[in-house]
Amino acid sequence: MKKKFGLKNLLMVTALSTLLVACGDDKAADTNDAAANADKLETRFVTIATGGSSGPYNIIGTTLGQVYSKTYGVNSKSQSTGASIQNVNLVNQGKAEMALTMSDVLSQAIAGEGSFPEKIDNVVQVAALYPNYVQIVTSKKSGIKTMDDLRGKRVAVGDLNSGTEMNARALLQGHGITYDDLRIDYLGFSEAVDALRGGKIDAAVLTSGLPNASIMELEQGFDLQLVEIRKPMVDEIAQDQSYFLSAEIPAGTYGNSEAIPTAIIVNALVVRKDLSEDDVYKLTKTFFDSLNDLSNAHQAAKGISLENAQKGLVAPLHPGAKKYYDEQAAK
Repeated sequence: MKKKFGLKNLLMVTALSTLLVACGDDKAADTNDAAANADKLETRFVTIATGGSSGPYNIIGTTLGQVYSKTYGVNSKSQSTGASIQNVNLVNQGKAEMALTMSDVLSQAIAGEGSFPEKIDNVVQVAALYPNYVQIVTSKKSGIKTMDDLRGKRVAVGDLNSGTEMNARALLQGHGITYDDLRIDYLGFSEAVDALRGGKIDAAVLTSGLPNASIMELEQGFDLQLVEIRKPMVDEIAQDQSYFLSAEIPAGTYGNSEAIPTAIIVNALVVRKDLSEDDVYKLTKTFFDSLNDLSNAHQAAKGISLENAQKGLVAPLHPGAKKYYDEQAAK
């Protein structure tokens, strides 16, 4: 004999069904929240301090900012600056979240030396990037072929207190040349090229990735000569300042028939130390996922690789970046 399915039992089944549906909804909501958070950053701004408008820093930083804005919906943009020294200070002061800088500048900032009277404490590294080439440009008729030939000449050494000016000073001193031996102009890349073309200076120092847009512009209709920085001198200078390495500007870069010996300094990508581990993990991952876009924007970015990103670090690594590298190493 069948028992009647009473009202009490019906209510119990209904309540249980409602509870199961609610639990399912909670799990779905948790899953949706996790997915939504994966596409967000805790910070609302990712300002990237770069350099002059025509330089690789600015071109690469602008492209990276566009990627971050599209990926995470944050206000991310590049900020044109006087480059490395200013960039480190902007990040340290919390006025930028991320920056490109040269390793020599970062090394001095960490140690509280040179242009940094006190050690900076809110700047940490994300990656070692591509090499910056010291490119000293003059005209063929100037007769300047080596660093020693610069004595007594009018030379643009970069913006005052820029990374370019810092390594120009160091390389000159390594050759036994001080600013007292020259007539110095503090000019950015574009201004230096204009002054060189107009005959107002004899030579200009431009330190950047290859090729430099300002030098490419100068090459048109100008008897351009690249000044040699010879390997034995670079190696000697590097004994005290290890961030300098010897390299060559390849033949054909600026119409030069032969490779030109010079010095390089590896660039660094830095962030604010106080950004969260999760944010910097995402920023690091997206940076490396976007290397094709960055290389298409400027060929200097072709020198960036995951393989070399931890080689030549001069500042502590942010935990978020370390998490990404550890994750990649485990694959």
